[in-house]
Amino acid sequence: MSPKQQAGDAVRNYVGGEWVGVEGAETVAVENPATGETVAETPYSDAEAVDGVVSTAADAFESWRSTPVEERIQPLFRLKSLLEEQIDEIADVVATEHGKTVAEARGELRRGIENVEVACGAPSQMQAGHLDYAAPGIDETASRQAVGVFAAITPFNFPGMIPLWFLPYAVATGNAFVLKPSERTPCTAREILRLVDEAGFPDGVVNLVNGGPETVNALIEHDDVAGVSFVGSTPVAKHVYETAAKNGKRVQAQGGAKNHIVVSDDVNLEFAAEQTVSSAFANSGQRCLANPVAVVHDDVYEEFTDLVVEYAAEMTVGDGRDEDTDMGPLVSADARERVLNYVETGVEEGATLRLDGRDADVPETGHFLGPTVFGDVNPDATIAREEIFGPVLALIRAADFDEALSVVNASEYGNAASLFTERGREARRFRRDAEAGNLGVNVGTAAPMAFFHFGGEKGSFFGDLHAQGDDAFRFYTDETVYIERWPDGE
Repeated sequence: MSPKQQAGDAVRNYVGGEWVGVEGAETVAVENPATGETVAETPYSDAEAVDGVVSTAADAFESWRSTPVEERIQPLFRLKSLLEEQIDEIADVVATEHGKTVAEARGELRRGIENVEVACGAPSQMQAGHLDYAAPGIDETASRQAVGVFAAITPFNFPGMIPLWFLPYAVATGNAFVLKPSERTPCTAREILRLVDEAGFPDGVVNLVNGGPETVNALIEHDDVAGVSFVGSTPVAKHVYETAAKNGKRVQAQGGAKNHIVVSDDVNLEFAAEQTVSSAFANSGQRCLANPVAVVHDDVYEEFTDLVVEYAAEMTVGDGRDEDTDMGPLVSADARERVLNYVETGVEEGATLRLDGRDADVPETGHFLGPTVFGDVNPDATIAREEIFGPVLALIRAADFDEALSVVNASEYGNAASLFTERGREARRFRRDAEAGNLGVNVGTAAPMAFFHFGGEKGSFFGDLHAQGDDAFRFYTDETVYIERWPDGE
């Protein structure tokens, strides 16, 4: 079990089934962004500490890989039950250290639990196929085998869900696992590992190491780490991809995003506006599936804009732990300042500020900013092109569907896009030609279920195999082909 901790205590690493302090390490404060209070301290584990964690995982791998798959998934079944039983307690931790609403925290944990469920299907998913008489007198079989130690480097914005994109699949397939959570939100990872401990995984199979950039680099360069999963900004994703690949590792690195909603002239505008507001401002805009740009047909632009401003202005901004809050704070003072700079840039570049989040009714303490809506945004404007990662929505006019689609495809990112339409021909064209890995039609946020992979293209993803679903099973295994011949009479 995780040791009892007081507010401001340094979180601990979890290594070989034990909670271990990091002696003499530099620490960074973990802040409740709604109040400014320090809730914990994150230690920065150095290369020596990382080496100890990876070595422990490598030792555990040798026996875990030979454990029957049916036995490997039993702790995952128990972990699923424990997560469900304690979802409210963990959601409170998420809301406290991240700032999102409790409802949003419960939602992300539910998504994480879905991945545990899918990973429990490893006995079926690891079957790779057999063919009798592939050639005269020859049978061939493909088998999937565990690879070694995998590391996951996860971001602050979904501290409960994203570790569960990786952990269940890695261990179900017979690998050992090391999690390095964001230094901003380490307490949620601690709670997940507390339940991992209770679920009964063998010592060393699942481990936790806290830290910052030095910790990340030590993991992605370590000789005994076979593969790396990453979610974060595009510059860091590119660094992780290039460095890990250079060191001979398989990599899946999810980067940033600048997603779009396309609004046709033949659509239920109230529904489209409500879904747009939900997508743009949920999680305070701090998510890679947010749609912070809406490209709207000229004929319905004014009516749609009025509806968006009306719905956004009605949102209650406050402490995410209050049940009546619709949108919480940004994660830090630096994050808020960065978003405010983008708002100023939008004004300077000539966009019309239709709703100014700086004037919103928000608590006096904390890093709050209300929903902000810009109208008449030029597609080449900074706020239309760059990832803001905050509650800022840019509205762009388009003469027709073709022009709107060209705006979507001009982006350097390719994470997600959504279309609101009643025309099947537009939906079919969008599915075929929109350059993004997660597409939705009449869906505000194109978030795939756990049994489908989480897509991403262009500057939003570096690698070959994505998180979740069949891609995850393939990422965490090597396929071996076994060829067998039995000559007649022998």
